[in-house]
Amino acid sequence: MKAEALANYQQLPLVIRARVAAVIERLGLWPGVSGAKPLRGSWKGHFRIRTGDWRIIVKPEGPVLWIVRIDNRRDVYGG
Repeated sequence: MKAEALANYQQLPLVIRARVAAVIERLGLWPGVSGAKPLRGSWKGHFRIRTGDWRIIVKPEGPVLWIVRIDNRRDVYGG
C-alpha cells in the first residue's frame, strides 16, 4: 500500500475502514476481482473498486498490485 493510501485508510471512520478492509482482502484474487473498472485519462493504467461512496484506486505492476489511493468519490480523482 502506498503511503498516501495508508494515510487515507487510517483517517477513515471505523465502519468505512472495515468495508475497505474487506475490499482489500478481495484484491488478493486479482485480476479476478469483480467490480474493478479501468480508469482513463491521467489515471490510465489504474483501476477503481468502489464500496458505497468510497473508491479504492489500484495499479497493477507485474505481480504487485499497489493500492494508490482510498478516498470519497467526490475527492478521489482530484489529486
